[in-house]
Parts: sequence; C-alpha cells; structure tokens
Amino acid sequence: MSRTGTTDDGDELLTRLGTLTAQARAQAEMQRSRVELAIALQRGMLPRDLPVAHRLHLAVRYAPACQGLNVGGDWYDAFPLGDGRIGLSIGDVQGHNIEAAAFMGQVRAGMRALASVTGDPGEVLARTNGLLLSLGSDLFATCTFMRLDPCAGVLESARAGHLPCVWATADGKSGVTEDEGGPPLGVQAGLPYPVTRYELTTGGVFALLTDGVVEGPSMRLEEGLDQAVRLVGIAAVAALDVDALAAALIKGAERVGHDDDAAVLVVGLDGPDAQP
Repeated sequence: MSRTGTTDDGDELLTRLGTLTAQARAQAEMQRSRVELAIALQRGMLPRDLPVAHRLHLAVRYAPACQGLNVGGDWYDAFPLGDGRIGLSIGDVQGHNIEAAAFMGQVRAGMRALASVTGDPGEVLARTNGLLLSLGSDLFATCTFMRLDPCAGVLESARAGHLPCVWATADGKSGVTEDEGGPPLGVQAGLPYPVTRYELTTGGVFALLTDGVVEGPSMRLEEGLDQAVRLVGIAAVAALDVDALAAALIKGAERVGHDDDAAVLVVGLDGPDAQP
C-alpha cells in the first residue's frame, strides 16, 4: 500500500470518529435536556404550600431517580377540604416520562376537584377512576387518598392499588397499615374502594410513600417496608419532627437502588393541649 493511501485511510477514520463523537455528544445533551424538562415539569405540578392546622404537622419530600429519565409519575398532595378536615394523597402514574408527568397533573387536579364535592376517600377514588377512564388514556395510576380530622385525630383512608402506609406511635408500636384496597385508577369501571379508619394518636406518625422509597434493584419491597417501619418507629419514640423523618425516609431510597422517582408525605399530631 502506498504511503499516500495509508494517510488517506487514517484521515477517513479520524473523520468518522469525529462524526460519531459529535453525534454521541448531541444525543447526550438531548437526553440531559429531556431529564431536566421532565424533572421541572414534575416539580412544577407538586403543591408549593401545605395546609396549616392546630396540632397538625406535615412534611413532604420528592427525589428524581438516580439514572435515566425515570421521573414524572410520582406525586404527593395535601389540601383543606373546607370543613376543617384535610385531604391527603400520594400516588404513582405508570411510566417514567414527560407523558406520565402530564397525566399525573391531571390525576392530582381531578382528585382535588372531586374531593371538594365529596370528601369520602372511597368516593373520591371511585369518581377519579371514572374520570380517568373517560379520558381514554392508556396510562393508569396507583394512589392512596386520606381524609384527616386534626381535632379528633382520625384518618379515613382508601387505596387504589398503592403501597400500604407505615405508622408508629409514641409508645413504641409501629407497623404497616392493613386494609383491603381497590384496583389502580384508570383500569376498570365500577369497582369499590373500601375505606379504613385509623386513629392518629398524640406523638404518632403516618408515612405515605411511593414504591421508589422502598423497592428497587438493591432491596425487595418487604425489606424496604421493614426499613421504613424501623425509621418511623425510631422517629416516634425519639419525638423527632416530621421534617427530619421525611428526610430520613427519602434518604432510604438510595439504599434500595432508587431507579424510580420517590415521594414521601409524613403526618404527625401534637397533643390536644399544644400551643397554636
């Protein structure tokens, strides 16, 4: 082979490598932009303010997934119902993309609107389910909706295919809620969502979670829930504030592998004689 031919082959190889490198950089930049857009969209749809009520303490956390575009579907919400009670919800939309984030906004907005008509948790979920089915989307969502009476310390809860909640009392008891639940929202019409009643005692906490907090490549769901139960149990006995507990729970998402976005909503209650 001539010396000139060798040089021409080398120049062609360098040109091809340069083209491939430029394409890879462009694709990486596009992916980064999509991730940033999805995170911004998701965060923008979460509530900026939490309701305030005597004795009540609320804390929330959200963390995007550690890798890829696994962001968009998780939400938390808390809002006044107009009768002194508080509506609480947490959920997860199928999928991890911008479409999931947009659908999550529809679910959350629809649930708020329906809760203003009927605060009964089972009815809220049933009507939200009907609304989502009428939209004709291929997506579905899991969700827990609660109605809290801060004065009485009573929580009424209904689940739609979502994780159970984790609870603890100030005297050292803790566990996972046990209720029947119903199917995810947007899957099948006409099915009921049973309501379970819980008592939130003085110094006790309830933690509402999405599966990114307790399940991932590094930990099975059962192990993740056990980890969350230990955290809320320690927090209740040590009288830690709910903000510290929410931070500890979202930190735990790193130990499960965290390949999904994650959301936490913690509810705590002071004694009846607490100063406003």
